Amino acid sequence: MPSKLAIVYYSSTGATHAMAERAAETAEKAGADVRLRHVEETAPEEAIAGQDAWLAHRSEVENAPVAEPDDLAWADVVLMGTPTRFGSATSQLQAFIDTLGPLWQDGGLADKVYAGFTSSQTEHGGQETTLLSLYTNFMHWGGIIVAPGYTDEVKFADGNPYGASKVTGDTPELEQVDRDALDHLVTRVLDVAERLAS
Repeated sequence: MPSKLAIVYYSSTGATHAMAERAAETAEKAGADVRLRHVEETAPEEAIAGQDAWLAHRSEVENAPVAEPDDLAWADVVLMGTPTRFGSATSQLQAFIDTLGPLWQDGGLADKVYAGFTSSQTEHGGQETTLLSLYTNFMHWGGIIVAPGYTDEVKFADGNPYGASKVTGDTPELEQVDRDALDHLVTRVLDVAERLAS
């Protein structure tokens, strides 16, 4: 049976969305069954309207599937993605996480493989603490965190052993180092999930 991978993310202007899409493509090529889901936008309309890139990205994903707790119940493997907000996950992703109490209470979040990915505009912009803040949730759920560590040469290029991360600068477009880090993360979580299943 192929692994079932849920990729649940929030993206305001598109960088984390691009990362989620790359992760989904890599997982599908590896034979996984993938659900790619963005979380609902909760920011005030006036905040969104003040940024062209935010407006454009919201239009881009408005008809895409929205994450539901059932997506995590279904999955063997969960990747969560978020931009950094002061060194933590966005309020939009956290709002989704806050809906998972009943599933957690029923044990529906335990014993799955989890990892995270993030983006920030600047280098050292809170990427590591953002991933650790996600992992705190996973630990509470009884999840199995599979960080990439330095298990492949590509990790010495992106330098993040906690997950996959991107420095956006002025563009959300992925560079080769970003694609390599995401590919390794996906390959690693699927490999560990398959070994656990066997």
